[in-house]
Amino acid sequence: MPYTVLVTARTLSPEGIALLEREGCRVLFLQGDADAAEVEEILRHESVDAVISRTVTLSAQAIAGCRTLKVVSKHGVGVSNIDVQACTERGIPVFMTPGANAQSVAEMTLGLMLAAARRIAYMDSEIRAGRWPRLQDGLELKGSTIGLVGYGQIGRLVASFCNALGMRVLAYDPYAQAGQAQKDVELMTDLDAMLRRSNVLSLHLPLTSGTRMLIGARQLALLPDGAIVINTARGEVIDETALIQALASKKLAAAGLDTTANEPMAASNPLLTMKNVVLTPHVGGSTPAALSAMAVGAVNNVLGYLKHGTLSADKVVNIKSFDH
Repeated sequence: MPYTVLVTARTLSPEGIALLEREGCRVLFLQGDADAAEVEEILRHESVDAVISRTVTLSAQAIAGCRTLKVVSKHGVGVSNIDVQACTERGIPVFMTPGANAQSVAEMTLGLMLAAARRIAYMDSEIRAGRWPRLQDGLELKGSTIGLVGYGQIGRLVASFCNALGMRVLAYDPYAQAGQAQKDVELMTDLDAMLRRSNVLSLHLPLTSGTRMLIGARQLALLPDGAIVINTARGEVIDETALIQALASKKLAAAGLDTTANEPMAASNPLLTMKNVVLTPHVGGSTPAALSAMAVGAVNNVLGYLKHGTLSADKVVNIKSFDH
């Protein structure tokens, strides 16, 4: 039977659309303000079988308003914009697409780290303004230590990149098993101990109630003076006020941020005027290759469940609700 699938965005990669069309699906996209209110409105009036969720909020109200909704798949891995509890209460599995954007996010991490360490964005802007800032204060990364908070697929790729640069790599992840670390990666069980040794801190963890503001003023103070912070995870895992203070005081040498607490950033955000901060607009996983992989993964998730009831422990975030 044909299914109705709502994509909570204005578009989806052609490879994903082709899979849906091959199954005869009716595909709905956001057309108006592309916000949570539009998602709620569509779900209230359309008999939607599945939602492919991108960055717009999928609220409890939206979920409750659509009695035909059977499955939700995140176009990516971070499900903080989805009310998973509301889905669970309705018996709706929430899928994700682990690993689909890992290479792109890991490469963005490397790019931000190099740009922050060598002040590339600042020098570029100075040259364009008619100046010639031959700075000689950049950090050579070889021989320095990077601490990874989160050691999943993205963290492991970043570890490989940093090993190739000649960096020492530490990783903290309470869910990682002893003996699972790559060669030349030291798996830490104490976050504070890792922070004290990390010239570069890079974040690769989901946003949950337990990770919100995990890195605050106390944690930043533990880093060596002149450390660099890189965040390609979620802005809310850092206390942004504490980060700004650490940058302003020169406790931190620099930061490279693909995510911030509020997106888009407010014009008054001090990060926008800091010369030791490199900013990108949450696009780490938005290369065409990654977008295609996430779209195909999300479509396969919803079709597999709708057609065959397929569930997978590594892809369904509320899998325990379906265990018998």
